[in-house]
Amino acid sequence: MRVTPLLFAFILFSHLAFAQVPQVPREIKFADMTLRLNAHAQREIQQDVDALYRSPQYFQMKLDRVNLYMPTIERVLREEGVPMDVKYMVIQESSLIPDAVSTSNAVGFWQFKKGTAEEVYLRVDNQIDERKNVVSSTRGAARYLKKHHGHLDNWMTTVVSYLMGLGGAKGYYGTSMHGKKVVDIDKNTHWYFKKFLAHKIAFENQVGKLVSNGTYLEEFRVNGPTDFGTVARQLGVTEAHLREYNKWSSNGKIPGDRTYTVVYVRDGSTPPRPALASNQPQTDVEIYRNNQSAYPRVTGNTSRATQPGQIKVNNIKAVQAAQNSSIEAFADRIGKNERKIRRVNDLKKKDRIEAGSYYYTKRKKAKAKHAEEHVVKAGETLWEISQLHGIRLNSLKAKNRIYKDKDLRPGMVLKLQDYRKRNEEIEMARPSTPKPQNPPARQVAQQETQTAPARQNAPSQPAAQIFPAKPAESRTNTTVHKVSPGETLYAISRKYEVTVDELRNWNNLGVESILSIGQDLIIRK
Repeated sequence: MRVTPLLFAFILFSHLAFAQVPQVPREIKFADMTLRLNAHAQREIQQDVDALYRSPQYFQMKLDRVNLYMPTIERVLREEGVPMDVKYMVIQESSLIPDAVSTSNAVGFWQFKKGTAEEVYLRVDNQIDERKNVVSSTRGAARYLKKHHGHLDNWMTTVVSYLMGLGGAKGYYGTSMHGKKVVDIDKNTHWYFKKFLAHKIAFENQVGKLVSNGTYLEEFRVNGPTDFGTVARQLGVTEAHLREYNKWSSNGKIPGDRTYTVVYVRDGSTPPRPALASNQPQTDVEIYRNNQSAYPRVTGNTSRATQPGQIKVNNIKAVQAAQNSSIEAFADRIGKNERKIRRVNDLKKKDRIEAGSYYYTKRKKAKAKHAEEHVVKAGETLWEISQLHGIRLNSLKAKNRIYKDKDLRPGMVLKLQDYRKRNEEIEMARPSTPKPQNPPARQVAQQETQTAPARQNAPSQPAAQIFPAKPAESRTNTTVHKVSPGETLYAISRKYEVTVDELRNWNNLGVESILSIGQDLIIRK
């Protein structure tokens, strides 16, 4: 074959691009930690990085999957308040193959076993397997990791706990790593974490690039019952296309027990935030309401959001809090004046900094830059709304003539740019009236994956658990089970032939509850 100068240049460029394998540095920033690598650890991790780059064709195939799914994964992790660095775990776990199955029968993007998946409220049965749904499984993984971090207080050991389980990580590390922010990485560091670092180094400068075929992933929230054929016609794609990218439904049916996210591929570059649409009729207000999950708008180096000078929130310089603390401790950590942090964030001296939340380091604006309105959610405060949109608290109050949180009502449409006129009625968002459905056994208010059907058009909520009143019990005999070492809710549910949800309801357990050895659990038979 005759090699033209143009073809030769292309081959040379491709070779050089892949020849430049990232080199493992002596120091790595990870989550809220600084990792110091000795020479042995550098060599060991470098071998894994080199292996990932060994085949340019294979690396590009994996990279395309990464850049197709990663905007959605990043959005969910951001909503859950989990460090962005955690996203590299999903590459390590499954290479972003939706129906990947391990030798131990762990399945999907985040490689959940059935019992663990059910404990983070994923549906797994012969019809639906949410482990293969990128939105559902990512939210489940974020919950799982947050729960473990609450006990381990260290993101390195939390990553390792994903392999070992919480009990295994506690036994392996004890309390030696609690709260440590500077850690030495050497030959004794757990292999799983060093493998994780290899994936972080290999992909962190590649994430965010265009997929090679010029496409991106879009999300569509579906409230069933319906099927892929119906949804495909609505989206203008083929049913085969939906089946290819939504392997979580084994038969193409979408049940009505909760809201499911269907994904499909579109031509073009990824929007600033993944678009969220729904299959339900909407008013103009409802269309905006479903898009409220796009706020706050976070740009910049989100993998280092907890470091000053790395990100902007609503186009204003900001920092994400790495841990719960006082305002004074937070300001000291990011090198800012405490009084200024309080002033630009409308905080009081007694207020606390919450892990995962964003705090501005420059003054907020007199009006929101992007959104014109905000629909009030249940339990929301004026301060939370002002932070969400980067608008000064006093400006928000003045624009809407509302000065106290007690005057807010769910569904109120607040103005973020214009002023409400004197005697002008506050608009209320009109709820849609979907077809009545039987409520699921348990309802979890979330932004995508597990919203109760009766509230399918309600505003997006922060990750929080809502447990309805317990139904009348048909079981009459009560047994008390004492938790043994290593037992999980799933194992106990199998033992007594009940469901995990029933165990949670009988014992008032939330998704982040941890079983203790010797704990008494009520079993109704």
